[in-house]
Amino acid sequence: MTAAHLDFGKRQCVVRVGRLSARASWRAVAIVTALMVAALACAVIAVGLGKYHVAPADVVAVLAGTNMSFDRVVILEWRLPRMSMALLIGAALGISGAIFQALTRNPLGSPDIIGVNSGAYTGALAVLATVGGGYYAVAGGAVVGGLITAVAVSALSHRNGVAGYRLIVVGIAVSAVLNSVNQWIVIKLDHHTAVTAAVWQQGTLSGLTWAQVVPMSVCLAALTAMLLIVGPQLPILQLGDDAAGALGVHPDRARLAYLVIGVGLVALSCAAAGPIAFVALAAPQLARRLTASPGVALVPAAVMGAVLLLLSDILAQQVFRDNELPVGTVTVSLGGTYLVYLLITQARQR
Repeated sequence: MTAAHLDFGKRQCVVRVGRLSARASWRAVAIVTALMVAALACAVIAVGLGKYHVAPADVVAVLAGTNMSFDRVVILEWRLPRMSMALLIGAALGISGAIFQALTRNPLGSPDIIGVNSGAYTGALAVLATVGGGYYAVAGGAVVGGLITAVAVSALSHRNGVAGYRLIVVGIAVSAVLNSVNQWIVIKLDHHTAVTAAVWQQGTLSGLTWAQVVPMSVCLAALTAMLLIVGPQLPILQLGDDAAGALGVHPDRARLAYLVIGVGLVALSCAAAGPIAFVALAAPQLARRLTASPGVALVPAAVMGAVLLLLSDILAQQVFRDNELPVGTVTVSLGGTYLVYLLITQARQR
């Protein structure tokens, strides 16, 4: 194995593993570390909340294997899978949002705004209505639906390049059409499946078990490996096609690879918990502001997305304790405010 080497500079830290290297500012390293610690702390608190309360010290004891009481069943079997899925889905949505915002070079170009979420949900519903359930079948349908939607939105909004506002308007229009199609599919389903699909449409982490955590983890690891194979071409694409070509990057080929990965991440999340909105929109921009980076970065966006979704799920469970809200309701309520802020900022810049 090739050993990892760390180069400590005054302003940046460089990690080299063989031919691969990663460079980050000390501020970005500090922010990502702080977010990871915050995510860990929130996770310990989250799995202890509920009608059967478990103190944080007892949660740590269960995870360490020293607490063998009934707390172990509550934490490991009932609550830990949901918390794990919140972190995994939040990270996937954060990375996907960073990819789409970098490709469109627009902070509004997230998969939920331009219709990819709705398209992925349409593909998942189509599979559910024709061949039935199954995580991999539903995820495959979501990938196909998301890819078709992304290509359609890009084609409809392309005129001498993809302009930011034209892309957003076309994406909103396509989302409206797809939402109508989704409602029609739900109506055609049998009563039990229709109720499940209607709740799933809001975006919920309720009822998730280790049976969903394992395939989600495997697929997320595979897509992360694909990102490593593609290499650090995303920051170069943000410079424009001419600059990217001059630096040896094939813009169309790289853009297609990132598009497939971004849609795959959205599809995984949609197949597991439904179309959860606004995490992919807010996480990359919040991470960018905290790290003061010139463009959106994948690792900070992933950690920020995990923290945002976990906090939203805690609010969804605790705001009305007797009536748990879908986590998508909370993310829409918080993310809608952030979307208005972005729209105002974009209008002022124009």
